[in-house]
Amino acid sequence: MTETVHVAVYDTLADWEVGHAIAHINKPLWHKHPGRYTVATVGTTREPVTTMGGIRILPDTTLDEVRPDNSAMLILAGNDIWNTGQFSPFTDRARDFLEAGVPVAAICGATGGLALAGLLDDRAHTSNAAEFLAGLGYAGGALYRDEPAVTDRNLITASATAPVEFARAILERLEVFEPHVLESWFKLYGRRDPAGFHELMAG
Repeated sequence: MTETVHVAVYDTLADWEVGHAIAHINKPLWHKHPGRYTVATVGTTREPVTTMGGIRILPDTTLDEVRPDNSAMLILAGNDIWNTGQFSPFTDRARDFLEAGVPVAAICGATGGLALAGLLDDRAHTSNAAEFLAGLGYAGGALYRDEPAVTDRNLITASATAPVEFARAILERLEVFEPHVLESWFKLYGRRDPAGFHELMAG
């Protein structure tokens, strides 16, 4: 049975922040269980959205059709709307996922949206900077970690400068690769060590 990983899409979505994650979830190469996952985009409506890079995306589905019981994970990329009402439907659905024990992964400004919604108050997390979140007046400052990506229970957070670490955390949580394959994958993409490529190709 194929499980769907949902990628939230909205105007000003930071395209590059989720590229490594969704490409390697969707492409079965090196997968532990090829065909286990597929990627689908989810918007507030099915109307096209335009990413920060100018790419127009027609959402596959809508938030009201996506529930924790029909999703493997919700991924939230950075954006310029994280502190507005336009982003609230996504934080509301993230709350539903977390309460149901289904993972949520947020990077860059999306972490700010989660902070404003109170979803970082009781979980270890990271973001672009401690000062960024502190300026929002949220209550989770003591749990901030100055790391590229942090996983606490079913929440993954990451800095805008760490899309590869973000992808690694997502791939690990979903068990897309065997642990040694993930290690080689990160050696290649995270450390830019060509030995990782040779390890991957050797199987």
